[in-house]
Amino acid sequence: MSCSTSKKYSLAVTTQGPTYPPSEVMNENGNFIVIGKLSLGNNNSTKPSQEWGGAIVSSKTPVPKFGDVTAYEVIRRFDPENITPQDDCMLYTLPLPLPCNNYPMVFSKEQTLDNNERNSLPLHKGFIPDIEPEHGRKITQPIMLSDWIKAQGELVVTLSRDKTAADFSFKFQGLIPNSLYTVMALREFDLRPNNPTRPGPLGVPNVFVTTKEGRGSYQALMPNPFPKSASGGNRIISVVLLWMSSQMSYGGAIGRYGLGGDIHAQLKLPGRFFNEFETRV
Repeated sequence: MSCSTSKKYSLAVTTQGPTYPPSEVMNENGNFIVIGKLSLGNNNSTKPSQEWGGAIVSSKTPVPKFGDVTAYEVIRRFDPENITPQDDCMLYTLPLPLPCNNYPMVFSKEQTLDNNERNSLPLHKGFIPDIEPEHGRKITQPIMLSDWIKAQGELVVTLSRDKTAADFSFKFQGLIPNSLYTVMALREFDLRPNNPTRPGPLGVPNVFVTTKEGRGSYQALMPNPFPKSASGGNRIISVVLLWMSSQMSYGGAIGRYGLGGDIHAQLKLPGRFFNEFETRV
């Protein structure tokens, strides 16, 4: 394998982490607003087809065992690159416990996880522990789908000279202003059906705060992120930008309450990436 030393990538707008829950944001009716990989019924096969797009998906959509995919119960489709007034809506967190969730991993295994029940909340009123009105919540206006899709991100990955590490450098614009974001790494074994690994931060701390114009940057030097797959190494295969409705980070965990409970994917590399790189110990 030839091994490049540097490459630039453009991140795609999304509302989706894994395939379930279908999205990490909802509308006021409690249905998922999906921008990402849609699992659609296929008349010619028992296996759903999957394509990138936008759709409102029912919260009653069937959920298979982790690792399998069934067709989403699609209420209607929309064009994620052209949000019409009819498509535009206020974004909400997912309630707790998370609906349509089949992910078996606890992200914050060393943190006390209360068995909370919580209603879906508008993103701009998301649950922030210990906050009081006089503390000055900075995000006070509804976050709309038309705001969400303005996000843009660019990533440059550069291997170290000895190829034992790689630098991940990001530049962002069009993000939600005055917000705390985090960056996570998706590794090869995080989504395998048997014995998945726990998704983790891309560096610690993995946080930045956007400017009032919605701009931001982030950088992390990661040790041996791209070991040879044949060696059994757990390669980084994608990265995800998460808007934090809790306005918190969680150390070595990507969140506390899970996909859509306190973390909300906004930009990602869709699919498997970085095959052109190899690193070593």
